[in-house]
Amino acid sequence: MTWTDRLAELGIELPGVAAPLAAYVPAVRTGSYVYTAGQLPFVSGELEATGKVGAEVSPEEAKKYARTSILNALAAVDSVVGIDNVVRVVKVVGFVASAEGFTGQPAVINGASELLGEIFGEAGIHARSAVGVSELPIGAPVEIELIVEVK
Repeated sequence: MTWTDRLAELGIELPGVAAPLAAYVPAVRTGSYVYTAGQLPFVSGELEATGKVGAEVSPEEAKKYARTSILNALAAVDSVVGIDNVVRVVKVVGFVASAEGFTGQPAVINGASELLGEIFGEAGIHARSAVGVSELPIGAPVEIELIVEVK
C-alpha cells in the first residue's frame, strides 16, 4: 500500500501548498531529507483561527489546528518529492502561541503527531519539540515544521 492509498483509506486529501508569507519556499530537499518551512493552519488560503492557546483558543481547538498544519506540511513535502517517496517521519517541531501560564503545548502538538501515526504507522514515529511562544505570524495559534526522510 502506498501513502497515497493510505490517505485515501483515511478519507484525507492533501490540501494545496500554502503560499509563503515572506521570502522562503514551503519545503526544500537536501540529500535524503525534506525540511518544511513552518506551516500554519490555513484552509483554502484562510487562517482557521487567530489568538493564543489558553485564552482565545482552547487547547482542543488548537490540537485540531495542529492537525491542519501538519497536513499543510505534508502537502509541501508532496510538492517537492511526492508523498509516496516518504520513507519515515524524522522530526516535528511545533510552536504554540501560548497565553501566560499555559503549559499544555505537548497535548496541542499531539494533533500533528497522532495524525502522522495514523497515516504512516511505524514510519510516522518521530522525534519532537513542542514550544510555547508569545506570538506567531499573523496571529496564528500554532505553527508546525516537519522533517522527513525520502527515497
